[in-house]
Amino acid sequence: MAYEVMNQSSVTTFILVGFSEYPKLQIPLFLLFLTIYSVTLMGNLGILVVIKINPKLHTPMYFFLSHLSFLDICYSSVFTPKLLQILIMEDRTISFKGCMVQFFFICTFVITEMFMLAVMAYDRFVAVCNPLLYTVLMPIQFCAMLVAGTYMIGGLCTMILVYTLLQLSYCEHGIINHFGCEYSAVISVSCSDSSFSQMACLVISIVSESSSVLITLASYVFIVVTIIKMPSKGGLRKAFSTCTSHLTAISIFHGILLLLYCVPNSNSSRLFVKVATALYTIMIPMLNPLIYSLRNKDVKDTVRRLISKKLNSHLT
Repeated sequence: MAYEVMNQSSVTTFILVGFSEYPKLQIPLFLLFLTIYSVTLMGNLGILVVIKINPKLHTPMYFFLSHLSFLDICYSSVFTPKLLQILIMEDRTISFKGCMVQFFFICTFVITEMFMLAVMAYDRFVAVCNPLLYTVLMPIQFCAMLVAGTYMIGGLCTMILVYTLLQLSYCEHGIINHFGCEYSAVISVSCSDSSFSQMACLVISIVSESSSVLITLASYVFIVVTIIKMPSKGGLRKAFSTCTSHLTAISIFHGILLLLYCVPNSNSSRLFVKVATALYTIMIPMLNPLIYSLRNKDVKDTVRRLISKKLNSHLT
């Protein structure tokens, strides 16, 4: 009984500091993040529409890409609206329950995207290394199972972390030096021993990051070996073109996450953590549609047809 009382938090609200240390930058940052968020929504919704209307894109690769776009919309929408609010309004509070919900969704979507990128690497491995058996090895039922697996892993890992956070007590002032309920920021306002929660976070981070990176690396090692053995330059160019976009997206995503892991948890590093969090929750969802559409002939052709059809309908 004493254990339950000791771990029950009396804090009902937190205060998000955001970027309030820079009052002159509040409006420029609001306009910047609003523009990025608008481009993110339009870009990812555009990818979903293009995949839906073009039968040529009803393949495993674009099935996974559509889920990647859905995840980008979701996790950019977890932090960004609240960030925009605290940049222009004096009310910077978030309820304790709201904070836990926000953390649950951002963590779930980020871990899910991590494994979705690994699944996409495996898809490219099958497409390049076994092109004749591609449709046999990657039926829609198997693709759906892979996608469901990524969401299940993301949800399960996050539930464990949320459970450990709910066991902690939090300081009365409840001031979170961040623009959202990111893990290290929430831990920083805990008044109880958070070593178990931090150990759980470390284990989940290492296991999820290393397993997704290993799947990706193994897939691309086989891809590179296969490409080197290709006799024709045309096949070489086509194989590279299908993998470059995915490699770019993976490098940016894991690069920023690794930067966050390497930063010591101290007050002096708070600004860096906020900027890095903004990069992977706001910038990456905007970049993914650009990365995949600019280097993809089928997507560009579908967009051109849509634009010309729209222009012709206005002219007539």
